[in-house]
Amino acid sequence: MPRRRLSEQQLKRVRAIQERRRQRDDIRREQDLADPADQALQTGLPQTGLVVARHGANLAVENDHGQVFHCVSRRHIGDPVCGDRVSWTPTDAGMGLVTALEPRQSLLSRPDGTGRNKPLAANLTQVAIVVAPEPPPAGDLIDQYLITAEHIGVRALLLCNKSDLLADAPAQLLLERLSLYRRIGYPLLQVSARDPGGLEPLREVLRGELSMLVGQSGVGKSSITQALLPDQEVRIGQLSQATGRGRHTTSTASCYRLPDGGHLIDSPGVRSFRLPPLSQTALEQGFREFRPHLGQCRFADCHHGVEPDCAIRAAIESGEITSERWEAFQRLIHRL
Repeated sequence: MPRRRLSEQQLKRVRAIQERRRQRDDIRREQDLADPADQALQTGLPQTGLVVARHGANLAVENDHGQVFHCVSRRHIGDPVCGDRVSWTPTDAGMGLVTALEPRQSLLSRPDGTGRNKPLAANLTQVAIVVAPEPPPAGDLIDQYLITAEHIGVRALLLCNKSDLLADAPAQLLLERLSLYRRIGYPLLQVSARDPGGLEPLREVLRGELSMLVGQSGVGKSSITQALLPDQEVRIGQLSQATGRGRHTTSTASCYRLPDGGHLIDSPGVRSFRLPPLSQTALEQGFREFRPHLGQCRFADCHHGVEPDCAIRAAIESGEITSERWEAFQRLIHRL
């Protein structure tokens, strides 16, 4: 049965109820700051936690000590996803009730089959765009991920996997293409999931962050995750049990606590990606090297194509913007 869509008035009422619950829970937590975490669990005191897996109304929620609990969410609290912070109250041993979503700092989403945005992950601080010599990056996928990262306000970096294949001529063309992004400020790491010892630079970048690996199928996202988390199968089983599935599953997003600190979201569903509906202004802002030149064109509605006195095209001629990025912008603007 399709989910009933709420009216704007109903959504406002839901948000007001959640805010009252959060305020009430904050007061109760402040009144009991002296109590240790285990006593809080025993007495059913409200807590905050991190959603690390979801299956319908069943959530796996991790507390600040790394313990994972099977929680059930109240109806109409929103659409919780991995990375969400929630207010929850322990009920039975290892169980709890999620009462409200905490305000999100960022939200990664993509259009579903009906054109509506489907939330994928919340509160990300960075996305790592995984590419490889084989299969080569498809179309404007890298640019679309970078635009999205700029749009939601999170850090983006490029991660070139299968570095053992970089000696081939086609791979050198890939590195030349990636160097264009590095010149405009995006970090670029070269790694190989087959060499766990060579992943230390990546571990350093992920430390203390809430990160997500994105990229097309076949570039090695799962292999990188497994190299970073040797006990991933055990953790998958724990999360499956915590969401009430009772079996291992790799078909939904999971959020893992990294050994060196931070969290990594693995989402098998993010194999393809397209931009959500954006205005021309939002698309322009997604190209960070365009920003110093925006608003300087002769025409306010300039598409930076054939219009005279275009500041963006002048920046291309001066070498401040690459023709490759301008061409990607032209392809994307015609899809708006």
